[in-house]
Amino acid sequence: MRWEHGRRSENIEDRRGMRVSGRGLAGGGIGAIVLALVAMYFGVDPSVVLNQAGGLTGAPQETAQPAPSSPEEERLKDFMSAVLADTEDVWGGLFRGSGRRYEQPKLVLFSGAVESACGHASAAMGPFYCPGDHKLYLDMAFFNDLASRHDAPGDFAQAYVVAHEVGHHVQTLLGISEKVHAARSRAGEAEGNALQVKMELQADCFAGVWTHHANTQRQILEPGDTEEALAAAAGVGDDRLQQQARGYVVPESFTHGSSEQRMRWFTRGMQTGDPGQCDTFRAARV
Repeated sequence: MRWEHGRRSENIEDRRGMRVSGRGLAGGGIGAIVLALVAMYFGVDPSVVLNQAGGLTGAPQETAQPAPSSPEEERLKDFMSAVLADTEDVWGGLFRGSGRRYEQPKLVLFSGAVESACGHASAAMGPFYCPGDHKLYLDMAFFNDLASRHDAPGDFAQAYVVAHEVGHHVQTLLGISEKVHAARSRAGEAEGNALQVKMELQADCFAGVWTHHANTQRQILEPGDTEEALAAAAGVGDDRLQQQARGYVVPESFTHGSSEQRMRWFTRGMQTGDPGQCDTFRAARV
C-alpha cells in the first residue's frame, strides 16, 4: 500500500504505556453483565468479558507506565495514523456530498487491556468500536494474530481492519447502529444474530467504499493489496473461525458473516464506491 506520503491523523490516542489495574467491573456483577451485553451487541463472545470480570472487584483504573516501543511498532503506529487520515478524508468528502458533517473518530492504541466508555476490554476481544465515545480500540499485537492465525499478512490487511471499524463509526453517525440495537432488543437469538451479521457485512462494504475512493483519489493500491484485504475478510469469517475452534459450523450462531459473505460485501463496496450499495438490511441476498 502506498501510504508514506499521505497526511497523518491527529486523532491517535496512544495508551500503550497504560496498564489497567483492578480489572473487575463494579464487583464483577452488574458492570460485567452490562459489558457482556455490549460485547454481544458488537458480535463478541460475551464469555471473554465474563471470564475476565469473574471474581475480581474494584473499579478499574489506568496508570501510566513506560511502554517499550520498537522501531517496527513506531512505524506501524505511523501507518495507522496515515490510514486513519485517509478514512477521514474519504468519509469527510462523502458526508459533505450528502449534506452531512463527518465527525472524526479517535483511534486508541493500547496493549493488553483498556478502558472505554463501553467498559473494560481485553485484547482478546480484538479490535472494536465503542459508540459511547466514538473511538476505535486496537492492540497492534492483533496484527500478528491476523497474519499467523488468520493467514492474512500485509499492510493492506491491516488497513482493512481499521477501515472496518471506521465503518461501524459511520453506522453510528448515520443512526444505523441505534436502529439495529433497538431491533435486536426485541428479537430472538437467531434473528438478533442475523441482524448483527448484516451490521458487520455493511461495515465490510463501507471498508470497500473507502478503498475505492482512496485509490481513485490517491492511487494507494499496489499489486496484491486487494488480495490482502480479501484474505483478512475471509480469515475472520464465522464459518472459518468456528471450523477452527469447534471442527464444525453453526450458521445460526454467526454474528459477523461467513468468509464468502465478508469478501463479497467488501468487494461490492470497493467496486461501486457507493455507500448506498451497502444496504445489507434490504438486500435480497446477504
